Amino acid sequence: MPGSNCTQATEFSFTAFTEDPATQIAQFLLFLLSYLVTILGNLGMIALIRASPLLHSPMYYFLGNLAFVNVCTSTVTTPRMLAGVLLGKKGMAYAGCMAQVFTSGLFLITECFLLATMAYDRYVAVCHPLLYPLVMSPDRCSGLVIGSYLLGLTNGMGQAIGMSSLFFCSSRAIDLFFCDISLLISLSTSDTTLSLVILRTSSSLLGVPTILVVLVSYAAIISTILSISSAEGKRKAFSTCASHLITVSTFYGALVFMYLIPRSNTSRGRDKWATVLYTVVTPMLNPFIYGLRNQEVKEAWRRL
Repeated sequence: MPGSNCTQATEFSFTAFTEDPATQIAQFLLFLLSYLVTILGNLGMIALIRASPLLHSPMYYFLGNLAFVNVCTSTVTTPRMLAGVLLGKKGMAYAGCMAQVFTSGLFLITECFLLATMAYDRYVAVCHPLLYPLVMSPDRCSGLVIGSYLLGLTNGMGQAIGMSSLFFCSSRAIDLFFCDISLLISLSTSDTTLSLVILRTSSSLLGVPTILVVLVSYAAIISTILSISSAEGKRKAFSTCASHLITVSTFYGALVFMYLIPRSNTSRGRDKWATVLYTVVTPMLNPFIYGLRNQEVKEAWRRL
């Protein structure tokens, strides 16, 4: 329990920003450019998928939803950070921080399940191509996507409940550029048992299974590809999975560093780069990864 002289914090300050004016300008321009590229790239991908009949398939249906989640993930954190650098306001009210914890938790788990669903889609396409139209029917694809959002909503509500049970003495400094629940738990001056239970339960029940689905799916895919006799057949089979594999590697790699590896005093710099990777870099690169490496997307652009 907090001490009797402790006052609940009403605002959090972000200390991940540099105080050097020249560096601040460079930081602002870099994040602004990345945000604009993220928005334009992902919205362009969504528009292309909806406009081109060539891309009306389960794979691109999932990709369109992933692009939407990428837009939301980037919008939750980056504009507020840009405003902080531009206006010099490095703080956020308690209510705003809770809203950010809820929305970031929602879209984080939603993206995990969408990536797992896309891995399963590629598994069926490569390992059981004759059953693909039956297994990945429109109704099943819609159910998988809706389930991803509902599970993300469950996680977001759980993280918000976990934060509501925390107590912070006076003003607290967050060594990141947005409110992260795991870092908030470490800053709390109250009993963090409930918050830790929620965080570890959501990681175990929601995050870990998606990683296992991806690993099992790609183990089966690689095994099937290696059994193909022709080199051209192997190349075509692998090309259908390469873009998704790159996205999965960067996204889950950042999450493992951020949430599954124990923190220490020397890990703060690592945490900053990990959060930048999965909240800024990955959403920005996804449209290019899928667009530049995918012949169907290139053909759809040419036809339009």
